[in-house]
Amino acid sequence: MSLTIDLQKALPLLNKGALFVDVRTPAEFAEATIPGAINVPLFSDEERARVGTLYKQVSKDKARRMGIELVAPRIPAMLEQVEQALGGQRRLVVVFCWRGGMRSKAMTSFLDLAGFPARQLIGGHKAFRGHVLDYFEGSSWGRVLVLRGLTGVGKTRELKLLADQDYPVVDLEGLANHRGSAFGALGLGTQPSQKMFDSLLWATLRRHEHRGWVLTEGESRYIGRVRVPPRFFEAMQLEPSIWVEADLEARVDNILEDYPAREGLKELFVAPIGNLRERLGGEKVEAMCRMLELGQWRELVRELMVNYYDPLYRHTLPQSRVEVCLDAQGAQQGLKEAIDEVLAGDD
Repeated sequence: MSLTIDLQKALPLLNKGALFVDVRTPAEFAEATIPGAINVPLFSDEERARVGTLYKQVSKDKARRMGIELVAPRIPAMLEQVEQALGGQRRLVVVFCWRGGMRSKAMTSFLDLAGFPARQLIGGHKAFRGHVLDYFEGSSWGRVLVLRGLTGVGKTRELKLLADQDYPVVDLEGLANHRGSAFGALGLGTQPSQKMFDSLLWATLRRHEHRGWVLTEGESRYIGRVRVPPRFFEAMQLEPSIWVEADLEARVDNILEDYPAREGLKELFVAPIGNLRERLGGEKVEAMCRMLELGQWRELVRELMVNYYDPLYRHTLPQSRVEVCLDAQGAQQGLKEAIDEVLAGDD
C-alpha cells in the first residue's frame, strides 16, 4: 500500500479532521506552513545545517547516517507529540517537509510502523506554495464586498460582530497582524511572512467559497509589509462600497480602545509621529510630541484624525456606495441591510 498522497487529495481532508504535520525545522515552520499544521521537526535549525553541509561536502550516505543518529533517540517523543495532537481520535496524518523528501518519508514510516494512518504529501510545502500562487493567479472567490470609512469609524469591530454571526468575513488586518496605518504595527508583534499571509488568506477564502461572496475592510495594496494579492485587491474595487460613518468623538473612542496599552507604547509612537513632519510641518509635529510626552492621548488622537488621517483618506470616498451611520440606533441592522442591498444589486 502506498504511503503517499498528492496535494489535490490531501487538501480536502483539512476540513475533515486530518492532522497535517510539518517536519521541517522551527525556522522553516515559522516562515510559512500549511494553515492548521503542527510542527514536529526532525531536526533543529542547527542540525539541518550540519546534515546539509555533510551532504554537500562529504557524501549523501554520511549525511543520512548522521541524520539517523540525530533523529533516532527522539522518535518516541515525536510519536507522542503526534498522538497528543490527535487527541485520542484515529484520524489520517498527512506529513510534509519542503519538497516531499527524506524528512517526511522518514516520519511517515515511523508513524506507519507505530500504527498511525499516515501519508507523505507528494511535493511537500513547495507544492502547496505553488497551489496558493496559482489560486490567486487564476481562481475565483466570488464577490468581494468592502466596508470603507474614515480611520477609527469602527470597521474592524463591526466585521468581528458580523463574523460572530456567521457572515463570511475576511479580516485582512487580523491575517496581516497590522492595523493598516502609520501606527498599525504598534503593540502587535511580528507580521507573518508574505508566504504565510497568502496561505492564511487562501485558507479563509476557501472556507467561505460555498457562500459565493465575502465581506472585508478597505485596505491599501500593502498592509504593513505584506501585500494583498493583486487579483484579490482588484476584486475589492469592483462592488459598490459600504461606507460607514461615525462622529469624531466616537472615532477617537474607538482608536483609544484599539490601543489599550498606550503608556507602554509611548516610546514606539515617537518615530511614526516624527515621520509625519514632511506632510504636517514641524510645528504640528512638535505639538503632537508634547501631547505624547504629557500623556494627552485623547487630544493626540483627535489631532491626528483632523490633521492627518481625515485629509489623507477623505478622498477615498467612493462614488458608488451605500452609506451607514454607526452613531444611529439599530446601526448593525442598517449595516446588514446595506450588505443585502449591495448583494441584490447584481440580481
